[in-house]
Amino acid sequence: MSVADIRKKKASSKKKPKFLRPESWRYVRLKPNWRKPKGLDNKVRKEYSGWPARVKVGYASPKELRGLHPSGFREVMVHNVAELMKINPHLEAARIGATVGRRKRLEIVRRAKELGIHILNPRRLKQVEPQK
Repeated sequence: MSVADIRKKKASSKKKPKFLRPESWRYVRLKPNWRKPKGLDNKVRKEYSGWPARVKVGYASPKELRGLHPSGFREVMVHNVAELMKINPHLEAARIGATVGRRKRLEIVRRAKELGIHILNPRRLKQVEPQK
C-alpha cells in the first residue's frame, strides 16, 4: 500500500461523521456506541435535520483500503515462528497473539527482525535466561 493510499483513507475518514447512539448525550445509562434506531417516531431513523447522521453504506471507506492497520499493512495474527514465515513483509504486518508467552514472543520478534517483518504489538522484553 502506498503513502497516497494512506492519505486517501485519512481524508475520507475525516469527512465521515462520528456515529453516536441517539439520545446517548441525554442519558448516562446509554453508551455512545452506535445502535440502529428502531422506534416508530425516532428522529435519527426518520433522518430529521439537526440530529446525528445515520450509518449507511455510502460512508464506507474504499474497498482496497478497508480493514487495514493505520500503518498501511494488513494485520496477520501470529502464534509461532512457522506462521511468521507465511507473511509477505511488503503487504502484511504481524500481530502476536495475547496467549503467546515471553520466550516464544522473543523468538518471534527476533525472527521477524531478520525477515524484515513489521510487528504491531512488540513489547520491551528482557532476554530470557536459560534455567539451570
